[in-house]
Amino acid sequence: MDYPKHFKPESLMMSYGYKSSLSEGAIKTPIFQTSTFAFESAEAGKKFFEVAYGLREKDPNEELGLIYSRLNNPDLEILEDRLTLWDKAEEAAVFESGMSAITTVLMEFLKPGQFVLYSSPVYGGTDHFINHVLPKYGVSGIAFKATATKEEIRKQVEDAGAVGKVGLIYTETPANPTIALVDIAMCRVLADELSVGDEKVYVAVDNTLMGPLWSHPLDHGADMVVYSATKYIGGHSDVIAGACLGSKEVIGRIKTLRTFFGNMAGPWTGWLLMRSLETLKVRMEKQATNATQVAEFLASNTKVEKVHYLGMIEEADPQYAIYKRQYESPGAMLSFEIKGGEKEAFKFLNSLKLIKLAVSLGSTESLAEHPKTMTHIDVSPDDQKTFGITDNLVRISVGVENPEDLIWDIKQALEQV
Repeated sequence: MDYPKHFKPESLMMSYGYKSSLSEGAIKTPIFQTSTFAFESAEAGKKFFEVAYGLREKDPNEELGLIYSRLNNPDLEILEDRLTLWDKAEEAAVFESGMSAITTVLMEFLKPGQFVLYSSPVYGGTDHFINHVLPKYGVSGIAFKATATKEEIRKQVEDAGAVGKVGLIYTETPANPTIALVDIAMCRVLADELSVGDEKVYVAVDNTLMGPLWSHPLDHGADMVVYSATKYIGGHSDVIAGACLGSKEVIGRIKTLRTFFGNMAGPWTGWLLMRSLETLKVRMEKQATNATQVAEFLASNTKVEKVHYLGMIEEADPQYAIYKRQYESPGAMLSFEIKGGEKEAFKFLNSLKLIKLAVSLGSTESLAEHPKTMTHIDVSPDDQKTFGITDNLVRISVGVENPEDLIWDIKQALEQV
């Protein structure tokens, strides 16, 4: 069905890409729990495989036929169509986990002898893959501080002897867990400067901490945006998934590698994520409202040294201009430095009653964790110190609970310290 162009994504999450007439009139997309699909004829099967394996281009208006659920599945195709609406992307690819999406991107756009320029801090799993797995394949990483200027990053590239050898700029912004911002437009300019001939330097942005609602990296020059769909997209702590969005050319390459890695999400995962997309905007708006109140309370508490939250960046701070340009909301992620060290941070975490002591983020329930000894434990001690992952840093993902109850819980936990 063709919808009016003025329809917003939240209005289309219940029906876009789905024809109920093809499924006995079912209002909701069925779960296509099947490994393989029957062809109407041998000739049809041949055509499907020719397109699937890149032996020919699709004819005008030709759609890739259903073959095998490692290649495509109706639940995943509909989900991918709906995801593109939020980021205004041409195509999307869904994965079994966020790390599946991240590692597939890194493996596709890097080759032996090249460097990946990446902002730090990043998610601990990403940091580990860049520094401990990619070197086995001849790829080296160059970490730059999230707040670094283009000139500072360029000098790092030159000092590393990497001019002409950079294959990808990978950034996670806001940075996890310090909430520092990376200028995506600056990364685009730098990538173009570092490109040599036909060897384009691509820009990938992990947008997990802001979700599809509050930031749209493709609008600022990114070639692809990556999500742990477990977080805001899933939003209920009951599904593991990842996603990557971008142009047809970029996602075409990613989907080809996904086919052979075999890390496409299954139909049940796709169905769960479609369910969650229907409430995405409602959930995220409530979480952002709650987070603002929680951050304001923390900033006023005498046992808190500093709060890291986008809504508290001062106008005089160079990060403020990036915040206003790149983001439509301060989001629902924050971290704060409690007075003391690990002992005090642990006492606070162990005293929480409503907020759950667990990793992950973006879910309906509020979660708190200690990055230095949990999500970022594998980051080198020197990098932890450089990028502000300290003994007294606590990260909170704010959920949809009553904000007064959240503040009560945080207040009583701080009183135990």
